[in-house]
Amino acid sequence: MTLPKLHIAVLMGGWANEREVSLTSGNGVADALESRGHRVTRIDMDRQVAARIAAAAPDVVFNALHGVPGEDGTVQGMLDLMGIPYTHSGLQTSVIAIDKELTKQALVPHGVPMPGGRIVKSEDLYEGDPLQRPYVLKPVNEGSSVGVAIVTAESNYGNPIRRDAAGPWQEFASLLAEPYIRGRELTSAVLGDRALGVTELKPKSGFYDFDAKYTDGMTEHVCPAQIPPEIERLCLDYALKAHRLLGCRGTSRSDFRWDDEQGAEGLFLLETNTQPGMTPLSLVPEQARHLGIDYAELVEIIVADALVHFGKLAKSERSAGS
Repeated sequence: MTLPKLHIAVLMGGWANEREVSLTSGNGVADALESRGHRVTRIDMDRQVAARIAAAAPDVVFNALHGVPGEDGTVQGMLDLMGIPYTHSGLQTSVIAIDKELTKQALVPHGVPMPGGRIVKSEDLYEGDPLQRPYVLKPVNEGSSVGVAIVTAESNYGNPIRRDAAGPWQEFASLLAEPYIRGRELTSAVLGDRALGVTELKPKSGFYDFDAKYTDGMTEHVCPAQIPPEIERLCLDYALKAHRLLGCRGTSRSDFRWDDEQGAEGLFLLETNTQPGMTPLSLVPEQARHLGIDYAELVEIIVADALVHFGKLAKSERSAGS
């Protein structure tokens, strides 16, 4: 990958639950770009972000934000209005992909299997279960397993769930309730128009929640996943299909649960992340590295994709040297 030397603003931080993860991603990206000779302006997202980006006047913005408002279309719309190229997915895709119910509406009719379920009011949970236990409750518009609860017959949340039991029902007015899928945690990244691979995630305890994702040593990554070829092919196919159907750009990552007792019928896509992490523990860099793409090259590929989309770089220039 060969790029002209650019001025790149790396947008990170913000005020979402994933602020610290975003800062780690953003600083890693900034370091990599600087190592490639680019001029980098690091911007910690605040309410004056538009003025700060305008003052910096970068060639392109690398969006390293996670969660709201960097992943839900808000920042994408702002940058569109400003006429500044940016990495990753655009406004419409971001709005749909961060909403788990809208994602289902976009993918399931096209043959991508996702768990059933429905939106429930948190207040109603104190009266009774919306689904047969075990089931999963999660915010509709959050990523990185923020606020996910698995409600089982043995859980200490109570039956019905108690108002004083700590859980996402205390933070969100409504939640998505889905059947719990036993089995294994798999994930597949897409870069450009290529599915990179499949990783199995094995948390040392509990399930693959926010802490397990971002605390070193809490989760074993098996890359490539030791799974049957049919399941590997389906993960790659579904991840690429989701990327295309949602209109993702740059890179995305689709997360799966697989009930290995059910074979192919037990594989379900849970969500597609349009702003996957770029930390040392993140899965996109890991899968890229397995294919011989180092971190700095990966970052430049994502930047080049953005420049091509916005008409600032010819496709022939992007492919030169790659």
